[in-house]
Amino acid sequence: MHAIQRADHVGSFLRPAELLEARRSQMPKAELQALEDRHILRILQRQTEIGFEVFTDGELRRSNFMSDFTDAVDGFDFGGTVARAWHDDGEKTHQVTPSVSSINGIVTGKLTQRQPLTGRELPFLRAHAPGPIKITLPSATQFPAISFKYGITDTVYKDPYALLEAITEIMVSDIRTLAASGISYLQIDAPRYSYYLDPKWTSWMQSELRVDPAQMLTASLKADNACLAAAGLPGVTRAMHLCRGNNRSHWYAEGGYDAIAERLFHELAVDRFLLEYDDERSGTFEPLRFVPGNKTVVLGLVSSKRPELEKKKDLIRRINQAAKVLPLEQLAISPQCGFASTMEGNLLTEDQQWAKLQLVTETAREVWG
Repeated sequence: MHAIQRADHVGSFLRPAELLEARRSQMPKAELQALEDRHILRILQRQTEIGFEVFTDGELRRSNFMSDFTDAVDGFDFGGTVARAWHDDGEKTHQVTPSVSSINGIVTGKLTQRQPLTGRELPFLRAHAPGPIKITLPSATQFPAISFKYGITDTVYKDPYALLEAITEIMVSDIRTLAASGISYLQIDAPRYSYYLDPKWTSWMQSELRVDPAQMLTASLKADNACLAAAGLPGVTRAMHLCRGNNRSHWYAEGGYDAIAERLFHELAVDRFLLEYDDERSGTFEPLRFVPGNKTVVLGLVSSKRPELEKKKDLIRRINQAAKVLPLEQLAISPQCGFASTMEGNLLTEDQQWAKLQLVTETAREVWG
C-alpha cells in the first residue's frame, strides 16, 4: 500500500439481526461460522461496490473491538465489571453496566496466549478479500485502564504499568507474525488516549489507577511504538485510531487533541492517524500543525453514531478548513469511528451505514480525484 488511501473506514460494521440472534441462541460453532462467512462475503462485496481499496471483515466474528485479544488470552474474568458513565449527543448521562460484548474483563491471573489474536479472521480474509487486507487490533494501552483492579489484579501484576508490559509483550510477538502474513494495513485502536484530553479522566487515572498521567502517557507511547515496530515490514501501512468512546452511539470523553498533540503526532511511529472529528467534542484542527510531513491524517468527519446523513458540501468545507493547517496531500476522510465497537452496534440501520460509507468515497473522489 504505497498509494495514500483517501477514503478509509475504522473497520467495524453493523451486525445483521440474524447474526446477533445466532449468538444469543448459542448456535453450534460450525453453523455460526458458516453464517459469519456468508455475511463477511456480503460486506466484502459491499466495500468493493462502494469503492474502498482496502478491506476488513467488519469485525463480524468479534463480540467487541478488543475481543480478538480476550478470546485468545487466558487470565481475564468477565464477572466483576464496573459500571461506567456514557453520554449521548443529547447530553444525557447513562450509567451503563456493560454486557459481555462491551467489556474486556478484569485480569485475575497470569496472561497466557493460547491462539493467534486474529486466528479466526485472517485465513478467511486472505482467501476471499478482493484486495489489500486491513486488520484491526486493540491497543495494549486499552487494558490497564479497564482491566486492572486493585485488590485483584495487583496480586498478579503489581500495578497498571506491569500489566501494560505483559500485554505489550504478547501483542508484539503476535503482530510480528501477523505483519509477515500478507496483510497490507494494520490499525491499532487506542481510545484510552482520550483520557489525557479530558480533565475528569486524568483525575480518574490519579485516583483510581493510582498513576501519574504524564508517566502513563510516556509508558503508553512506548508500548504502542513497540507494537508498531513489530509491524514495520515493507508494504504494511501502520495506523492508529483515536476516539472518545463508542458504545451504542454513546461516548465517555471530550476535548481537543491539544493536550498531547505534539508528543502523540511526533512520537508515534505510524503512517496514518485516524482521528475523530465529527463534532465539537473533538476540538479544532489546530493541533494538526504538529503532524510531521511523512504522516497522513484521516479526518473522521462522518458520524458513525448518528443516523442523519451528512452533506457532502459540509464535509468538503471542513476538509478545506483542515487543509489550512495540514496540507491537503496529507489528509484523507473516514467515519469518526466504527459502526459497531460492540456487536450490538450503534443506533442506525445498515442502509444508513452504507450510505455514510458511500458518502466517504464520493467525497474523497471529489476532493482528491
